[in-house]
Amino acid sequence: MATNDQAPWGRVDDDGTVYVREAEGERAVGQYPDATPEEALAYYQRKFTELAGQVTLLEQRVKRGASASDVSKAVAHLKEALTEPSAVGDIENLRSRVGALDTTVVELTQQQSAEAQEAQNEAIAYRTGLVVEAEALAAQDPARVQWKQVTASIDDIFARWQKHQQEGPRIPKGEGNDLWKRFRGARSTIDTHRKAFYAELDSVHRDARQRKQALVEQADALAPKGADGIPVYRSLLDDWKRAGRAGKKYDDALWARFKAAGDVLYGAKNEIVAQDEAEYGVNLEAKKALLDEGESILALTDRVAARDALIALQTKFDEIGRVPRDQVRPVEDRLRKLESHVRQLDDDFWQKNNPERKARSEGLAGQLQSAIAKLENELEAAQASGDKRAIKDAQEALDARRIWLDALGS
Repeated sequence: MATNDQAPWGRVDDDGTVYVREAEGERAVGQYPDATPEEALAYYQRKFTELAGQVTLLEQRVKRGASASDVSKAVAHLKEALTEPSAVGDIENLRSRVGALDTTVVELTQQQSAEAQEAQNEAIAYRTGLVVEAEALAAQDPARVQWKQVTASIDDIFARWQKHQQEGPRIPKGEGNDLWKRFRGARSTIDTHRKAFYAELDSVHRDARQRKQALVEQADALAPKGADGIPVYRSLLDDWKRAGRAGKKYDDALWARFKAAGDVLYGAKNEIVAQDEAEYGVNLEAKKALLDEGESILALTDRVAARDALIALQTKFDEIGRVPRDQVRPVEDRLRKLESHVRQLDDDFWQKNNPERKARSEGLAGQLQSAIAKLENELEAAQASGDKRAIKDAQEALDARRIWLDALGS
């Protein structure tokens, strides 16, 4: 006997045939022998669940922005699978959901095409920017650029180009080729300029190296002259500064040799200086003792005696000889102090005993004395008359003449 109500979407016949109910009627989907009707129906319901799961999964992929091409392929596959599926369930609902996805594919395709075009435009703009950077580097004056910096910059641009090419969106072949040709041309120009620069620099370094090598040999040859070779060595040092760069590796090595040759000369000079300093130290003590004795000159007021004492001291001072360089100024200052004292005594003497000045002073003194006598008479007359104004004027004039006379006598 047939059973008709096992499930709303299907049934199992007495012979074990399983049917699915659709809008057009029932359709046999298969048999499940040696099983109960419930087991047979459950088997084909699981088949429906698998199909429903595929539809749900595709719907989720669409929501997450799956590729329109992939979605289109999946929709076509599900449409075929849902044509007459061996499954029991609401198959029309699945077909309707897949049909809705088919409509979504069109919208998704349009959206993704627009996004792809925008990404492509951005990719072209990005690579164009890299090309412009490279061309700007290539356009610089080769003689004025810092080549280490330029090389690092072009390498960085190329690394960004490769990374974008590997990870970024593809761009049309024609535009991509044109941009690559421009970039390659700029990089080639930079390489050509850099090679030419370093070739010229190598030539300059080679010439400088030869000049400096010759200077080192000349400096080495001065060793037998000792300290007397220093003036020539200084001249060679000026030539060294004008020789230019020979490259760091060679410059450092050649300079070490050149400096070592100079050290030999200055070492010989230092030995002489050390000997002199030892001798000069004895002279310094002698001059200090002499100056200590000479301090007594500062107490002399007789210019002749002071001058004779100074001359005797100066003679002994010169005979003693040189002192250490850093002590020259202190001992010379002490000697200058004694000389200044004697010079001041001479100046004071001649100020007082200058014939012309003396004559002028005596003549003026006589005139002042006559004026004072006259003013004294005038003052007495004013006092006798009681004329206060006349007394005041006479007294002020008299006081002034007396001050002038005292000044002449000092």
